[in-house]
Formats: sequence, structure tokens, C-alpha cells
Amino acid sequence: IMEDLKDIPGPKILHCLKKKLTIMAVEPWRIGKVIKIEQQNYNTRRFFIQIPELTSFDYKPGQFVTLDLPIHEKPNKRWRSYSISSWPDGSNVFELCIVLLEGGAGTTYLFNEVNEGSEITLRGPVGVFTLHEENFEKDIFLIATGTGIAPFRSMANNIKLKNIAHKNVHIIFGCRTQRDLLYYDEFRQLEKDLPGFHYHPVLSREDWDGAGKGYVHAVYKELCKDKQDACFFLCGWKAMIDEAKKTIQELGYDRKAIHQELYG
Repeated sequence: IMEDLKDIPGPKILHCLKKKLTIMAVEPWRIGKVIKIEQQNYNTRRFFIQIPELTSFDYKPGQFVTLDLPIHEKPNKRWRSYSISSWPDGSNVFELCIVLLEGGAGTTYLFNEVNEGSEITLRGPVGVFTLHEENFEKDIFLIATGTGIAPFRSMANNIKLKNIAHKNVHIIFGCRTQRDLLYYDEFRQLEKDLPGFHYHPVLSREDWDGAGKGYVHAVYKELCKDKQDACFFLCGWKAMIDEAKKTIQELGYDRKAIHQELYG
């Protein structure tokens, strides 16, 4: 929160802080039931979770949930947070896209112990990494690495579902190889179905006709060479986010146009 508020004049900070804390009001812990698990690629799974006590699980695209996993005695060492990768459709089911981290206690538990029918304690939705009305008046750049693509999948599909008026929406997704790509066919189809939506997969360690070669930074630098009105949402590995924040500002954009969600 303080990162977002650092450029705001003193008299306005208290008002903005109260607004953000209201948005982030703590949700109660609930029991979620895993109703389906799908293998997305060699190390990533899709977990579909239902909240039986609710008829509708309401959230904003870009928000996350926190899972309380039985992996430690201390609560704060049991909690793992994941962005919601589905989009609100009025049901009580949502999706998480989770990669197995080598040596990670949370993901090892989820992959080895959680099956269809398992129950998980969770809290949410939480978070302010969301699109607002003013964002749709500009070109929107959604820049991701790894499972950082999850909130952007939610945002893009929600724009289509709600028929939200927008300018250009660019998803720039960086991976190492083709097998690391997530939701590739879905995003290619969305390019056909959603006017103004553009998908830019980029591979750093493999040449492939279906994607660019290199890193995400070259893509948005080229797309923003005319410095059109734009906003930038960054989600993924820290190294990518740090470099993107620096590069975007070097392109002439204000720090306030950049929003981030850090993974790892």
C-alpha cells in the first residue's frame, strides 16, 4: 500500500489509505472444496475450488485468495496466496493456476496431498491489483512471467464477458520454453473474439514460430515507442518487475501508471 501512496501529497494520504484498507477488508476463513484438478503443463495444475456455503463467490479480476495449509504449526508459515485465474461468472467456483516449486512446502502439499473432493481452508478475495474505469481510457499493458499470467487471464476474459469498452489490451507473457506457456490456445482464440486484444508470448530460451524470442521488455518498448496514453500492470518474477519499472519510466511514463503484483 505504501508503495502506491508514496507519490501522493500529504493531506491526501489518509483519505487514500482509508480507501485502500476498506477495499482490503479481511474476509472470513471459509472451507473450499476442490471439485476438479487439471494438469495444465508438466509442472502446473489448475485447481477448481467451490465455496459450498455461498451461492456466488464474488471477486474482482486481479484479486487473490490465501490458503491455510496444514504444513506448519505457526499460522503465518501455513498461508500461501494465489491470484484467481478465472473470472467472476456468478457461480461459487473459482480457479487457481499453481506451479510446483522445487522444495516448496505449500505447492508440494497441494500437488501430493490434495485431490478432487479435498477440502481447503481459505480466505478471500483480497487485493487491489485490479483494473479501474480510468484504465480503460488508455492502452492497457498486462506484463507477466510464469503463473503471473493468472490475474491477467481473469481481467481479459472479464472484459469480454462484461463487454467493457476499452482501447488496446496487450498481454505480454514471458516464459523460458514452449512447454512453459499457459493458456496459449485460449489467448489465441481471445485475439479472434475480443477486438483490441493482443497476445504477445515471448520465449527466452527457445525459438518457436508461435512466440517471439527474448524477453518481455523489448515487446512493450516497441509497442510504446510513440508514448501513447498507457497503464502497465506487472505480475511475476521480481527481476522482471524491477527491470520493467525502470524501463517503463525511462520511456517517459509516470511511476503512477505502473501497478505490480510480486511472485517470489
